[in-house]
Amino acid sequence: MHKIMEEMQAIRVRTTLENLRRNNFEAVYVPNARDALTALKSYLTPGCTIGVGGSVTLDEIGAIDLFRSGDYIFLDRYAPNLTPDELKNIMRRAMTSDVFVMSTNAVTENGELYNVDGRSNRVAPLLFGPDSVVVVAGINKIVADIDEAVHRHKTVAAPANSARLRCNNPCVRTGKCVSLMRQTDEEMCAGCASEDRICANYVISARQREAGRIKVILVGETLGF
Repeated sequence: MHKIMEEMQAIRVRTTLENLRRNNFEAVYVPNARDALTALKSYLTPGCTIGVGGSVTLDEIGAIDLFRSGDYIFLDRYAPNLTPDELKNIMRRAMTSDVFVMSTNAVTENGELYNVDGRSNRVAPLLFGPDSVVVVAGINKIVADIDEAVHRHKTVAAPANSARLRCNNPCVRTGKCVSLMRQTDEEMCAGCASEDRICANYVISARQREAGRIKVILVGETLGF
């Protein structure tokens, strides 16, 4: 990366961190995935119960292997051969875990988190339940504001995650939400009528009433969708 671009990126990261902290998030920056795992581990204690939201980012930094190390009680939603009822029970238990770990669809420079879920098993513990929530996000997820976060979700996160989950959604075939193709003005919740639609519940996390409950680890790499 050109030095000038690195300097511009550093300004953007610094602004995002400052505004996250102003909004009562605990926020740190680390340069790479290895350091992200170290930072994440600092928020865990031996024997604590850990729940997770579905996340490519967590897998990429090695978090799932860490959680399975035996040092923690991991509510493993990725365990093989889970029945639908067993998976639902794990998701419910995650709402009262000691630590809930997830990524996010976007982080705004204004210090907000933007997340869209299908079943809300990721955003529900983010909002209430666990005493500690850790959010890991690559710098590719930093956007200017909520409008850009909405657009990013409709053109990057939703199509990619729909493909990952093998959903039969229009965005898998076109690479973007159908709302962008049939409306003059983009609307946050506009979209497909597919039975597989993953964009059902929309959450913006702005200034928090409980300072430090949500920790954000920004990573200086491209991670996840």
